[in-house]
Amino acid sequence: MASRFVDRAVIHLTAGDGGNGCASVHREKFKPLGGPDGGNGGNGGDVLLIVDPNVHTLLDFHFRPHARAGNGKMGQGGNRAGAAGDTLEMRVPSGTVVMTEDGEILADLVGTGATFIAAQGGRGGLGNASLASNTRKAPGFALLGEPGESRNLVLELRSVADVGLLGFPSAGKSSLISVLSAAKPKIADYPFTTLVPNLGVITAGSTVFTMADVPGLIPGASEGKGLGLDFLRHIERCAVLVHVIDCATFEPGRDPLSDMDALEEELARYTPSLGGDLADRPRVVVLNKIDVPDAAELAEFVRPELEARGLSVFEISTASRKGLKELTYALAAVVEKYRAEQPEPEPEKVVLRPVAVNDAGFTVELDPEEEGAFIVRGVRPERWIRQTSFGNDEAVGYLADRLQRLGVEEALARKGAVPGSPVTIGDVQFEWEPSTPAGVAVHMSGRGTDVRLENNSRIGAAERKEARRIRRDGPDGVEDEDEMDDE
Repeated sequence: MASRFVDRAVIHLTAGDGGNGCASVHREKFKPLGGPDGGNGGNGGDVLLIVDPNVHTLLDFHFRPHARAGNGKMGQGGNRAGAAGDTLEMRVPSGTVVMTEDGEILADLVGTGATFIAAQGGRGGLGNASLASNTRKAPGFALLGEPGESRNLVLELRSVADVGLLGFPSAGKSSLISVLSAAKPKIADYPFTTLVPNLGVITAGSTVFTMADVPGLIPGASEGKGLGLDFLRHIERCAVLVHVIDCATFEPGRDPLSDMDALEEELARYTPSLGGDLADRPRVVVLNKIDVPDAAELAEFVRPELEARGLSVFEISTASRKGLKELTYALAAVVEKYRAEQPEPEPEKVVLRPVAVNDAGFTVELDPEEEGAFIVRGVRPERWIRQTSFGNDEAVGYLADRLQRLGVEEALARKGAVPGSPVTIGDVQFEWEPSTPAGVAVHMSGRGTDVRLENNSRIGAAERKEARRIRRDGPDGVEDEDEMDDE
């Protein structure tokens, strides 16, 4: 039967798009100047990852990796705002680490209710009622809604356990966790029976702790051999590492000391991505299967050398349950000591970072791919570009006013831009033409138009292209072509 445990998944998330604003004029009998009454568009829904104690695997994301939040609704006349898009809540198990495809850790979700905004919904566009001002009393345009954020993320589940069992395949780890807790892992007499981590809850007196059975490790696990890299991450959070050593193995070239040294070497090579060093974790050695006479003799032989290394050693048998009580209370004591040594978690503080006085919120750079061209980068300019309907001249003029108030035009002039210089903001490139500051000598024009665009005397791109053709072919070439057409 195939395993239903999934501890790694790649998900593709798309937040909801913001709704467009509405451009509307109030119409009512005997009220010819009703004024603008277009409502704002609704915000797009976010995609949230929330820790749920009833979820124990990433299986749902494995079969359904694509998810999308609800879109915001468009605003309507009568100052009616559009509804916000539905937020999508995705439930994940405690211990889920959220990363980018490049391996950068974005969040470590531990504890019930821990939340991470995986994809941000787009803002809704403003309606023309919100855009009205003393100089623009009846805007004939509205702002578009922003598209929602799209992200590809990697989810990894890293078990939250106090004790991690390590050992070669068939060392008896699954048998140990099955007799100490209510966990019922699959147990068989062949290597790699355990293909997924098993988690058990153990009670020793007043102490309750969890134990994780990590699948069998082999030399080279830290380099990806066997099941190593897939499951080594499950011991990153463990407070105590327990070496379960099979004293009854008959494989040539293996003995308890060499087995432990091989696994310690793999642990030293594995670097936890969550920080910390596995070499600093407390170690306990369990010599298993002493119900076999030869194994009991071997355990007595290697025990002094292991204790000489400063390790706590326990001889047990999961079959006869010998030594299990002593081991359980010893592990509880180590776990309690480790918990007491950990610093108390500090409450999350709200950090306010005021914007620097000289921070304009954007930068102007030379375009490396086009001579004499410029690129403007910044959150607000790029957002304004996405919200502008370039089919409406008045909306384009409003964009020019906003860029001028932000200081973009002044920054372009300092960089050496001249009228007609190509300027790229976001995904849009246009030819820069200095505009009139908003609120100062604004020319009145019809709704949906901007007189600055209509009275533009600068030679356009089509005229410049025709002029270059004439300079190249000469006027005679045009006449010759006309004569050929007449014939």
